[in-house]
Amino acid sequence: MLDFCIIGSGVSGSTIAHILSKKYKVEIFDKARGLGGRASNKRFIKKQSFDHGVQYISPRSKEFKKFIQFLLKKKELKIWEGNHLDFTFEKKESKKKFIGTKGNNVISKYYAKNIKKNFQSSVKSIFFNNYFWEVKLDNKKVIKAKSVIFTCPFPQLKKIAGKYLKKKFSKLKINMEPNITTMIAFKSQKEIPVSSIKFNDDILTWAANENSKKRFNSSNSLWTLQSSVKWAKKFINIYKKNKKVENTLISKFLNFSGYKKNKIIFKKTHGWKYSYNFHGSPYKSYWDKKLRIGVCADWLIGSKVESAWLSANNLAKKIK
Repeated sequence: MLDFCIIGSGVSGSTIAHILSKKYKVEIFDKARGLGGRASNKRFIKKQSFDHGVQYISPRSKEFKKFIQFLLKKKELKIWEGNHLDFTFEKKESKKKFIGTKGNNVISKYYAKNIKKNFQSSVKSIFFNNYFWEVKLDNKKVIKAKSVIFTCPFPQLKKIAGKYLKKKFSKLKINMEPNITTMIAFKSQKEIPVSSIKFNDDILTWAANENSKKRFNSSNSLWTLQSSVKWAKKFINIYKKNKKVENTLISKFLNFSGYKKNKIIFKKTHGWKYSYNFHGSPYKSYWDKKLRIGVCADWLIGSKVESAWLSANNLAKKIK
């Protein structure tokens, strides 16, 4: 029997799993094929890949800055150099953008490297039998654990574990916003001398030049495009069936970059239905000592990678 069943392998899940694994028997379960959650890295060919969720890390708190510097010294992270254009002309002080040397799922990889991970293991239901938890997966396998910790978005949490959460917590008004991301590769196109572009547009709000991260050398040009929240709300439920959604994002980028449509050799679109909660909540984490059920996730604090890390560390303190 496990001491802790951790549901989710993103920054929160891997962080809390790492801390608890020093003392307890811990395993991670994730519905995805790989590690990282919203910080996942999608491989194209060989070492060529896309950061199709988290784009970069920009630490603010003293604790997280210290951790980022630790990963920087370990060469797990590096500074994303180059020109970062902002056509919204927001008046914000210039901050360093940190990225993983191999992918932005770096925190999950570092923390969870010595922890047993179970991928393509979607949780269908949970049951507390007064002694321990029974976690039923989609393959009908049942995991027994003394404690269970969720790191998934709020709507998914309520669906699976709502009846076990205290009413004050389960009735929180959390507004999870969506995002639609398109990964696109061009063959033999002239390199655009920018690392990222923040657009002042109602549809396309972000483009990242994956080549500028210097993780690979290739004549292919790889870009990650992200939509506005407002536009994603309209199409998040139909983007898989309606190719106009993907083509609209691509057309916007083609008009800006001058790249040719007939040079596209790869394109894939991913929808993050519950991508952000910009306003946080009254909680940093949740722990019910009696039922031994916990929650840590970025949406409890904010929308950044740092929010996920802080939430996990806060939960660890409550458990100890």
